[in-house]
Amino acid sequence: MARVPVIDPKTATGEAAELLNAVQAQLGITPNFIRVLANSPQALAGFLGLYGAAAGFAIDKATQERIALAVAEGNGCQYCVSAHTAIGRHAGLSNEEMTLNRQGSSSDKKAAGAVGFAKALNEHLGEVTAAEFDAARAAGLSDGELVEIIAVVALNIFTNVLGKATRVEIDFPKVDLMTGKREALA
Repeated sequence: MARVPVIDPKTATGEAAELLNAVQAQLGITPNFIRVLANSPQALAGFLGLYGAAAGFAIDKATQERIALAVAEGNGCQYCVSAHTAIGRHAGLSNEEMTLNRQGSSSDKKAAGAVGFAKALNEHLGEVTAAEFDAARAAGLSDGELVEIIAVVALNIFTNVLGKATRVEIDFPKVDLMTGKREALA
C-alpha cells in the first residue's frame, strides 16, 4: 500500500494539475510515481525539468533506459525496473539486452561502457575510480557524455528512492528483481 497518496489528475488543482496534464499530453499516460510526486508540484517540476533536459543529451534514449535499468536493479526498486522495462521496449531494447543492462552491461560496446560506468557510480555513490573513468573513455564516451551519465544516474536514484520510500503501486507490467533485494521493508 502506498505511503503517500497518488494525486488524481482529474481532481488536481493549480500547478499540480498543470504539470499532470502536461505529462498526460506528452506521454499519453500519467504514471503513479508522477502522481505521487505531484504532492509537491515543485519537486515534480524539478524532476520534469531534468527529465526534459535529458531528451537533448548526446546519450541516446535507449542508453538512458539501459542506465535506468542498471540503477533500478542495483537499488532494488521493482517499480522502476518494471517501468523502465516497458519504456526500454519502446526504445527498441530486447529482453536479452535489458537483462544484460540490469546486470550492468550491454551487447553494444559503447553502451556497455555507459552502463558499467553508471553501475559503478550507483554502487559507490559517485566515488568511482580512475580505472572506471578510463574504461568508460576507452568505450568511446566523451567527457560531456560522462557528465550526462552522472545526471541520468542521479535522476534515476531520485526516482528509485521515491518509489521505494512511498511504496508507489506498480502500474506497469510487473518485473521481478534479479537481485532478490526487497522492494520495501514492512
